[in-house]
Amino acid sequence: MTMTAASVAASVPAAAAPGASFSCLVNFRHLKALIAVAELCSVTKASEHLYKAQSAITRSIQALEDALQVALFERKASGMLCNAFGAALLYRARRALSEFEAGINDISGKTPASSQALNLHFPNSLFNETRLEAFVKLAETGHMPTVAKDLGVTQPAVSRAINDLERTLGMQLFTRTSKGMVLTEKGELLFFRVKRALLELRQVETDLAALQGTTKGRVVVGALPLGRTTILPKAIAGVLGKHPQLQIATLEGPYDSLAAKLRAGDIDFIFGALRPADQVRDFRGEPLLNDSMSVVVRAGHPLAQRAAPTLDELKRFGWILPNGCTPARKQLDLAFKLEGLVPPVAAVETSDLALLRGVLVNTDLVTAISACQLEYEIGAGMLTVLDISLPNTTRVIGITQRADSSPSPGANALMAAIRALVEQAG
Repeated sequence: MTMTAASVAASVPAAAAPGASFSCLVNFRHLKALIAVAELCSVTKASEHLYKAQSAITRSIQALEDALQVALFERKASGMLCNAFGAALLYRARRALSEFEAGINDISGKTPASSQALNLHFPNSLFNETRLEAFVKLAETGHMPTVAKDLGVTQPAVSRAINDLERTLGMQLFTRTSKGMVLTEKGELLFFRVKRALLELRQVETDLAALQGTTKGRVVVGALPLGRTTILPKAIAGVLGKHPQLQIATLEGPYDSLAAKLRAGDIDFIFGALRPADQVRDFRGEPLLNDSMSVVVRAGHPLAQRAAPTLDELKRFGWILPNGCTPARKQLDLAFKLEGLVPPVAAVETSDLALLRGVLVNTDLVTAISACQLEYEIGAGMLTVLDISLPNTTRVIGITQRADSSPSPGANALMAAIRALVEQAG
């Protein structure tokens, strides 16, 4: 008998909300047992495959079910079959362990096997939760006393955990410097993979909650200027109205910084101007709309009285512009060059939108920016858009994800809301 997600949800208790998340409670060896049982449909065959006693395999499955407070398998005479919850956990477990496998290959220089099957025979010491947690926290803080305090253990215990991990791997993961413990090149590679593996496990509880009809968890969005002024706030408001248990955070910053966080799994997706596909081959960009730059001045500005001012007439006014290395500044410079004109020189150079608004409203300075970023001020009559064309300044706005990502239900809900708003706007 095939059980639907709804029938499974009705037949087992709702997932608990313990103080610690599933990713903190899980024993990675239990995940190996889950994968083996799911793939072989048998505890007996899984025990033979993993060289473990049947009782140990059974305890692993029970430990996972206790941690999540849901049944994961249908136990039948023909074998053990994953139910909807088990399938959801199996999917994340495979992705998490594949990240670990990739990490081991990265630091050892091995070429990944051509087979799609996971290697479930890693040394169990690699999956010691204490060691991995100490490794991640030390990589993030660089300060062993802080890690010891956070984990509630002694500093020698943290040192032993790191030493054991390095001994198991046969390589140094940290170097001691005047600024604290710093990851080696091999350590950086492993840290990157461990973080992504833990990201997959953090999604388990939200995946299971979605099967029970609740969208919850935490969504982190990398918000670029061209996306965060109007569309993203409206999307967030709409999603929270439908899913009050969801938490949404935004991170602002340069694209390169947000891209690094996206790769590491610190954010779920980026919303804003897309980059060329050949520059970000490990990302998947989804175009949603086009946006062009406009020339904006204060209401009552001398140029606002002109029917159709030209770019050449802007020369006698000062400019407030973004930093010279930004894509927007480069596009503006190119627009002037295409007209045979010298690009403007910035009287004020800033990427702070609040500062830009204040300067524009109180001076005769001119700026070139997406009008959507100043929608409220333009609508209120504080600023006005000049009737001037800026050639070749159109940028594609959209959603950027990791090419291999599998978003959480909350992230999917927010992305769907963004798409719907863009479609409504025409």
